[in-house]
Amino acid sequence: MKNTATRYTGNKTFDVIDAASPSPGKGEVRIKVAYCGVCGTDVHIFHGMMDQRVSMPLTIGHEMSGVVDAVGPEVDGFKVGEKVVVRPLDDRGAKPSDKGFNHVAAALKFIGIDSPGAMQQYWNVPAFTLHKLPADTDMQLAALVEPLAVACHDVRLSGIKPGEYAVVLGGGPIGMLVAMRAKHAGAKVLISETNATRCQLAKELGFEVVNPINEDLVDYVSKATDGGLADVVFEVAGVQPTIDVMTEVAGIRGRIVLVAIHGQPRPVNLFKFFWKELQLIGARVYEPEDYDDAIQLVADKSLPLNALITSVAPLTSIQSVFEQIDQNPDGMKVLLDCQA
Repeated sequence: MKNTATRYTGNKTFDVIDAASPSPGKGEVRIKVAYCGVCGTDVHIFHGMMDQRVSMPLTIGHEMSGVVDAVGPEVDGFKVGEKVVVRPLDDRGAKPSDKGFNHVAAALKFIGIDSPGAMQQYWNVPAFTLHKLPADTDMQLAALVEPLAVACHDVRLSGIKPGEYAVVLGGGPIGMLVAMRAKHAGAKVLISETNATRCQLAKELGFEVVNPINEDLVDYVSKATDGGLADVVFEVAGVQPTIDVMTEVAGIRGRIVLVAIHGQPRPVNLFKFFWKELQLIGARVYEPEDYDDAIQLVADKSLPLNALITSVAPLTSIQSVFEQIDQNPDGMKVLLDCQA
């Protein structure tokens, strides 16, 4: 069986090859991949920022949708033709010391980074990573389940309640999904974003928006909340200015959810945590219930997810896709059509 596969080979380069498509092994399922989204982590890989972790050449990618193509030995509950997504966490190295939180296990392996991923036509994965989709699910939207599950996890950990005021610092793909999920939970949501095009998109989607380059964010939120400030702050941008403002814009006993990945230590105003009894909540990837939540939201068409798809390109255009992402800071989510 022909399997067109892409591989990251280092130095901002992908190649496209005709790879083998072996039958799934024990406990595995072969997926005919429909679409695969390009994640910010994939872009970091393209830039060489993860070369010490990625074993090259490697097929990357984990934001996907697909159909079961073959079922390996000792796999129950799946059959050929079913629509699925993959929760790309290999937690088989989990230990009792992880306390059952296998999504943050010390030995966790991320499929598509630490092992081959979805940017290929056919993909063998452990069956325990699969989540079924309703038969009528839009497969392009289903490719957003993985990043949406990140947002579902972030919002769930925040403990947000209907009527609370939430500030999302960063209006990129994950920030927009966090804002959508928080609004769906009944919160009043403000997005802080410096990119004018993304600000406009957020406004078109019905969000309050502040560009902190042009307007004082803390002053705006203070006026909007009669001085109470934010009940919940989601730090999604991952830059020092948002770290600086997150403790300022949070109100008394506000919860700050750290969504962005910070590879280096950052100065944080700890006095504000004492003064206002703030909480800082770490959030990493997702748990099974977050995937279930995301799938339901996609199936119900509860969120305006179509607005986040910037473009769709054939798998064989992977090199130009990544180059164009670098040249388009306004873009949101690019999908690769793995069967085109």
